Amino acid sequence: MKSETRSSSTEKRLSGKVALVTGAAQGIGRAIAERFVSEGAEVILADLLYDKASILSAELSKTQKTIAVKADISSSKDVENLFSVIDKQFEKLDILVNNAGILLKGKFMDISEEMWDRTMAVNLKGTFLCSKAAAAIMIDKGGGRIINISSIDGEVVYYHGHHVPYGVSKAGLLMLTKIMAVELAEFKINVNAIAPGVVRTEISAGSMNDPEHLQKVVNEIPLKRLASPEEIAGAAVFLSCEDSSYMTGSTLFVDGGWTTH
Repeated sequence: MKSETRSSSTEKRLSGKVALVTGAAQGIGRAIAERFVSEGAEVILADLLYDKASILSAELSKTQKTIAVKADISSSKDVENLFSVIDKQFEKLDILVNNAGILLKGKFMDISEEMWDRTMAVNLKGTFLCSKAAAAIMIDKGGGRIINISSIDGEVVYYHGHHVPYGVSKAGLLMLTKIMAVELAEFKINVNAIAPGVVRTEISAGSMNDPEHLQKVVNEIPLKRLASPEEIAGAAVFLSCEDSSYMTGSTLFVDGGWTTH
């Protein structure tokens, strides 16, 4: 009832905008794509899970134009193809959400070179490649918004999961956000990050299905619960609209208070 009241009494905040969401087939990316469409944006859903992305695109297209594109963002060739599709079908890009990422777990001494390289390639290099391609379009069109989905792992050590390369890659995203914000400010491109806490998604489902492990994690969170993907999507909408027009280089911690201690 509350959401109906909001949408009927206020203008949709992303009307006329075109947004690219990477890793959009499930979890946080899916929630962001769905919320963007509800706020009036046309959305490109980029994901290696093309079948899932296509099903979601067909569903969302009933309301707003969306397309699904299969892409491995760690591949410069795939990123080039992705942005070629965007150029042909939309001719502009207002918002980029760098959400795609992988989590390969292991203790420091057990992490292989392959695990390290793959994590950095997707989580850090992929964000770099997509951001550079998006910024080129945004500079030409007069501005835009870039949002990097980092994590509490980029700020503090997550003691419950041995997130070695993941944590390092997410910390790198926080610094990349600041550097991009400074260098792209003259082109009216705002660059910010969101650092979610523990969110109920397909990635976290395995460990969070263990009641004992779940209780240990929840005990660390002042709000005493996990986040939903929709709560992260709300922060993404805020960073994509005029309400955050004077924010750049910032990180929003949507973590239930985890990083307060």
